[in-house]
Amino acid sequence: MLADKIIQTGKEYLGTPYVFGAPSNRKDIFDCSSFVQRVYGQHGIKLPRSSRKQFQVGRPIPLSCIREGDLLFFTTPMRRKKKWHERIGHVAIYLGNHTILHTSQSDRKVSITILSPYLEHMIVGARRVIT
Repeated sequence: MLADKIIQTGKEYLGTPYVFGAPSNRKDIFDCSSFVQRVYGQHGIKLPRSSRKQFQVGRPIPLSCIREGDLLFFTTPMRRKKKWHERIGHVAIYLGNHTILHTSQSDRKVSITILSPYLEHMIVGARRVIT
């Protein structure tokens, strides 16, 4: 299944340092959207560079229907009051079982995180880009 392959590829980058604005041609540092772009791109799925642009790709999925390999989009305290895709400040790959694979600004690296109630409250939407 493609989602499993994408997740496995993403896990190969666990521990890779987080750097805001990391260029998309690098694989030794990532920010959230360059990480997602790289991982999906390795499987032939071309995504835009920014999380706000990535939010405009694929099919919207209700949170009650998310599955492994879907993209979750989050707002941030600074973006929370903005409208539509301008609210987006973070993107992550859903792993199932209330966990995400992403570059964590707090951990400063690619990591796996449990979706806490706080993170769940910050979710703006989900997209399915795997056909």
